[in-house]
Amino acid sequence: MLQEKRRGGRNSRVALDIFHIATGVIMVIFAVLAFLNPEENRILFPAIFLLAAILNVVNGYDCFRENRRNGKKRMAGIALMAVGIALFLLCVLSSLTIWWG
Repeated sequence: MLQEKRRGGRNSRVALDIFHIATGVIMVIFAVLAFLNPEENRILFPAIFLLAAILNVVNGYDCFRENRRNGKKRMAGIALMAVGIALFLLCVLSSLTIWWG
C-alpha cells in the first residue's frame, strides 16, 4: 500500500515537472515574440499573464495539498494561489485594454 502511494506521488511529480517545463517554454516563446514586435503581437501579453496565473495556482494548490501539517508551507501555497489570482486579474485587465483600447 505504501509503495502504491509513493508511486502515485512520483507520477504526479513527474506530471507537474512536465507541466512546468511546457508552460515555461511556451511563456518564453510568447515573451520573445511579444517583445520583438509588440504592436502586432500584443494579444500575447494576456496569454503570458494567463499562463503565469495558471502556473502559480497549480503550484500553490500542490503546495497546499502536500503540506497538511506544516502551517507555514500551507500558507505559502495560499500566497501562491493569491498571486495566481492577481495575475489572472492582470490578464483580464490587459485583455480589456487591448480589445477596447
